[in-house]
Amino acid sequence: MVLACRLQHSQHMKDVFDNLPEFEPGWVWLVGAGPGDPGLLTLHAINALRQADVVVYDALVDERILDYAAPGTALEYAGKRGGKPSPMQRDISLKLVELANQGLKVCRLKGGDPFVFGRGGEEALTLVEHGVMFRIVPGVSAGIGGLAYAGIPVTHRDTNHNVTFLTGHDAGGVVPDAIDWRSVAKGSPVLVMYMAMKHAHAIADKLMAAGRSADEPIAFVCSATTPDMQVYETTLGNIGDLGALGLKPPAIVVLGEVVRLRSALDWMGAMEGRLLQQDPLGNRQAAESA
Repeated sequence: MVLACRLQHSQHMKDVFDNLPEFEPGWVWLVGAGPGDPGLLTLHAINALRQADVVVYDALVDERILDYAAPGTALEYAGKRGGKPSPMQRDISLKLVELANQGLKVCRLKGGDPFVFGRGGEEALTLVEHGVMFRIVPGVSAGIGGLAYAGIPVTHRDTNHNVTFLTGHDAGGVVPDAIDWRSVAKGSPVLVMYMAMKHAHAIADKLMAAGRSADEPIAFVCSATTPDMQVYETTLGNIGDLGALGLKPPAIVVLGEVVRLRSALDWMGAMEGRLLQQDPLGNRQAAESA
């Protein structure tokens, strides 16, 4: 009976992939690899890796994910990291066109989600410009999945009904002038910031100048969902020397009362013996005193 169930399960999994889209030669699939943990890959992402002739992957793609590619698949690194020699975005986009024009099945593998601060839109527009067919495969964004692994929800009924996602640097590597920091500070109780570690102090100064409290909790989640994940909790006015603390990008930064919930929702810490706090926001005591 057990053997029969296992065989049935194996056949079911085979059927799942048989029913997924076929990767056509000359197409490019822009695939989100998620924040790091291979378990966060979608079935569409694994399907793409299993069929691709070539995988063009980013610096933020966990190397364990590349193991899902079929034997013999060409792997081409196209990583871009701040402060390090990196290929130009236009060159990466044109490389995808070149490979597709060779009749290859091109998997463009990007960390997180291709359309969330991932330059996927730019690459797709280049494909359109050159008449290359493409498919978008969404992925779990680090700003949601990475924070969930840290035990920090981006929304919670007792803290916020909206959240703002933003980038901490522009194409030139500086704090974006295009962001209306005063409006962001006043309009959103929770801010989730990508690529913000380098300019964390400058951003903190802008937010405090716009009225955010220096005592507001902030968390830095580095290498989210990977074995190297680190979480640093502090306050907006006391960020400190991140480098001296051993923290380094890639990181997701979150500001707001949701950070306090980590004391109750750090499920990974609980597996290692951390005692979770039952009422981190003090709602029970407030209700009893009302």
